[in-house]
Amino acid sequence: MVFQQKDLDDLKKAKTILENPGVAAKITGFIGTPIEKGFELLPNNWNIKIGEVTQIALTKAVHAAVFTMKDKPGEESSNKWHKLAVATTGGIGGFFGLPALSVELPISTTIMLRSIADIARSEEENIFSEESKIACLEVFALGGPNSSDDASESGYFAVRAALANSVAKVAEYMAEKGLAEEGAPALVRLIIQIAERFSIQVSEKAAAQAIPALGATGGAIINTLFIDHFQDMARGHFIVRRLEKKYGSEIVKETYLNL
Repeated sequence: MVFQQKDLDDLKKAKTILENPGVAAKITGFIGTPIEKGFELLPNNWNIKIGEVTQIALTKAVHAAVFTMKDKPGEESSNKWHKLAVATTGGIGGFFGLPALSVELPISTTIMLRSIADIARSEEENIFSEESKIACLEVFALGGPNSSDDASESGYFAVRAALANSVAKVAEYMAEKGLAEEGAPALVRLIIQIAERFSIQVSEKAAAQAIPALGATGGAIINTLFIDHFQDMARGHFIVRRLEKKYGSEIVKETYLNL
């Protein structure tokens, strides 16, 4: 099947979004100094703590009431409202510093997941389907490399391939029992995999917020950049999924890789 020009343009847009630098570049541009300066201010066990907080945040977000929008596929997403909400939580986090991360991050992640679902709906996803809910969760793994990645494994389709087995098991579980159990082994495994990538970007956010001069205003702006990044990832992800439904996943992947 030959791509229509509009769909090809959409796929080009998606690739530009999905393969561009992650949130660290945006934050560095705002603070005007290398983000490594912030890492030096984090406590010695920060990586373990952030890993734990990230998993908790994703788990709470998944089980919060974030899929409550009306089912109107194609309706424009409310990106500005979600950015304002996350900026508010970021301002609180920026005021109280790193200790507030364990409180702020679950709230911010829940708001971001709702925004991701909103974008999914605007790209004609049925956000009440279990498949779409899992696809929303996948967005948190995008746009940030894992420490074990090499150059050939960090692209958009590589990330999806790495998650594919866990995604399939969660879909099977949800088809039988829904998304009610937090301790479901399949869901826990998927959240751990996603958290490994998401925590890298969370640590970059925490490092920036650890810089004393930023304060509440800086925290709000950093959180706005943070959700802006994941809104972009969601837009690219769900454009690809929309086109996969129309043309088939293999054709879309081949065209994407050849762009």
